Amino acid sequence: MQSRSFLILIIAGGLISLVAMGSRAVFGLFLEPVSTDMGWGREIFGLALAIQNLVWGLSQPFAGMIADKYGSGKTLLVSGLVYSGGIFLMSQTSSQTELHLSAGLMVGLGLAGTGFGVVMGSVGRAVSEEKRSMALGIVGAAGSLGQFLMLPLGQAFLSSYGWSTALVLIAICTFIVIPASMGVRGKAEDSGASGAGSISEAIREAASSKSYWFLFAGFFVCGFHVTFLAVHLPSYLVDQGMAASYGAMALSIVGLFNVVGSLAAGYLGGKYTKKFLLSYLYFARAALFVCFIIVPMTPVTVVIFSGILGLLWLSTVPLTSGLVASLYGAKYMTTLFGFIFFGHQMGAFLGAWLGGVAYDMYGSYDVIWWLSVALGLISGLLHWPIKEDVPAGHTQAAR
Repeated sequence: MQSRSFLILIIAGGLISLVAMGSRAVFGLFLEPVSTDMGWGREIFGLALAIQNLVWGLSQPFAGMIADKYGSGKTLLVSGLVYSGGIFLMSQTSSQTELHLSAGLMVGLGLAGTGFGVVMGSVGRAVSEEKRSMALGIVGAAGSLGQFLMLPLGQAFLSSYGWSTALVLIAICTFIVIPASMGVRGKAEDSGASGAGSISEAIREAASSKSYWFLFAGFFVCGFHVTFLAVHLPSYLVDQGMAASYGAMALSIVGLFNVVGSLAAGYLGGKYTKKFLLSYLYFARAALFVCFIIVPMTPVTVVIFSGILGLLWLSTVPLTSGLVASLYGAKYMTTLFGFIFFGHQMGAFLGAWLGGVAYDMYGSYDVIWWLSVALGLISGLLHWPIKEDVPAGHTQAAR
């Protein structure tokens, strides 16, 4: 691929990831003000975001197939319109049903076509095996930079204008996806990338592989972790006596440090065995959660926790998507990663919803924190038996 075309693809894809993932990250800031203003328990808003993540996951494989067949640019264009429209309608909600249809169904559908899956599939097809992990890490880092930038912006909108107007302004920001989609092109049949001869063959090959299902289960845990924290961490910090601004600050720090984490994961994934890197990452998450639970809550511990969490946050994405391409070829990577991403979103549904259920039942998130620890340990173990071949010339040190 010509360097100029690749540069355009990386810039456009990175911008889409920045806006789409950054806007999605701000929703947790709205849990407490929307619930209070509407007289709802936290489960209702938590369920809306749980529906969003489940719809996102259910739709992602189909968005991937559409992008592989008809082109990434067209998929991003339509999905960007749905995403922006969903956030705008969310700002006008007056009932639980309207919230679940806008924040849940529409935003979930929009994210399926604008999130990591479609963009990373297009990038993954465009680069060689040697450069793919790093390229995917750059796109992942852009999504994290969006979280870092959009969270303080969202908090400023919320503080200055209230939740309804703040959501309208965020909807306007997401409209950037529309022009940026023109820079992300390509479909599977036009690609010279390796892989099965057809989408159906690629799906059958992956579905018959135990390694694919281990990846699916492991990514389920990632979804549970990040969505529980994205939705409920701001409210958890308020419950612990911290000012509301610390929630936005914490998630913003997570986004900033995950720029480093995603780039590091992309670099290391090109040199070491990806499955072991993923195992270590999930074990580290479990250890971090234990420390956060038992150490006294102070502004300093919140900052330290957020920074370390950021290094571990979405650094799973370039490693997992890169592993899919390594194992099954990059040609239909968008589709195959889409199905694994469904596992991620099943976990996300439970993380968002059960967090609200636990709080409404027990008045705290303690049970979900310890469940997150257990799931981190399980995911670390699940990646160990994946059959990954290290590319020729790469070091065996991670084995």
